Amino acid sequence: MSDEIKKGLLGIVVDETEVSKVMPEINSLTYRGYAAQDLCAKCKFEEVAYLILNGELPNKSQLKKFENQERKERKLSNTLLQDIRRFPRNAHPMDVARTTVSIMGLEDKETKDNSPTANMRKVMRIFAKTPVALAAFYRVRKGKKIIPPKKNLSFSENFFHMCFGKVPDKEIVKAFDVSLILYAEHSFNVSTFTARTITSSLSDIHGAITGAIASLKGPLHGGANEEVMHMMNKIKKPEYAFKWINKALDNKDVVMGFGHRVYKSGDSRVPTMREYFGKVARLKKDKKFEKIYNIVEKVMIERKNIHPNVDYPTGPTYHLMGFDTDFFTPIFVISRITGWSAHIIEQHAANKLIRPLAKYKGNQHRKVVRLNQR
Repeated sequence: MSDEIKKGLLGIVVDETEVSKVMPEINSLTYRGYAAQDLCAKCKFEEVAYLILNGELPNKSQLKKFENQERKERKLSNTLLQDIRRFPRNAHPMDVARTTVSIMGLEDKETKDNSPTANMRKVMRIFAKTPVALAAFYRVRKGKKIIPPKKNLSFSENFFHMCFGKVPDKEIVKAFDVSLILYAEHSFNVSTFTARTITSSLSDIHGAITGAIASLKGPLHGGANEEVMHMMNKIKKPEYAFKWINKALDNKDVVMGFGHRVYKSGDSRVPTMREYFGKVARLKKDKKFEKIYNIVEKVMIERKNIHPNVDYPTGPTYHLMGFDTDFFTPIFVISRITGWSAHIIEQHAANKLIRPLAKYKGNQHRKVVRLNQR
């Protein structure tokens, strides 16, 4: 056995998956073999959710059935709604997401059943209810009345409706759909590996997704889109951007939204999200964040040869759509539930307990001295 330590499991292949891969030959993230940017161009989010969970793109009747299942499961229990009303209003929405999924596990009659059919039914409930719970908290913390879901609205339209009481322009909804598609899945990232590790002990799907949400909260993973917006708000104006980013680099500060362990020459999701960021900026008649974006990106590439990742354009896009900054990562959650669930089901299908080793570097064997002799 090699004594070489791979910190962060860097370069270690721990299992197989059929769900997604970054394919170098086409320089693209792929879901079940389809390039993510092609899915963005030709599909809505529900089609991609079906693909990730079922392995193939749906035909019209399959999509209709899937959409009907999701819409039928949207309603929250009165108990959960009351709990959401009692949550601290200053709570981070990621903690709300984690807690509500955990409460759903308390309420679900099939929580203990890890069979494939039961897991898929639970997936649909978690997938449908989580955005409803988050939107409810979005309203409650602002002192506003909770808006119930509508069955005649798409997944993305319904989220806007529940948060803001209205559905925006079709181009805004499309941009949101695209962001959900690009966030839906990304192989063995930190949160997905967390979900698979929890699943490997034969724990339940609610527990695995709760753990994944906790993992995603960190700024080195899902929380990066929030940090991007905090950075842009610190910069304030495009004319300050050049000086700000150069000073940050001189000070060796971490610049969020750049670099990725998997992509070395640029995140393949960025061009698509950047395009829709531009569309939303034009619709909102706001050029400020695009200008800041361009300046910071240019300096980062020229000075460090580090390219943006998908969080960089997504953060300001969500801001322009009207979402509070601390809701950016919860939006990531409502999308990534699909990827997590596919991996959880895959882990169950060929399970082996995930239990790595550690190289001990503490004290060698010591004798215990009784308390009165120490």
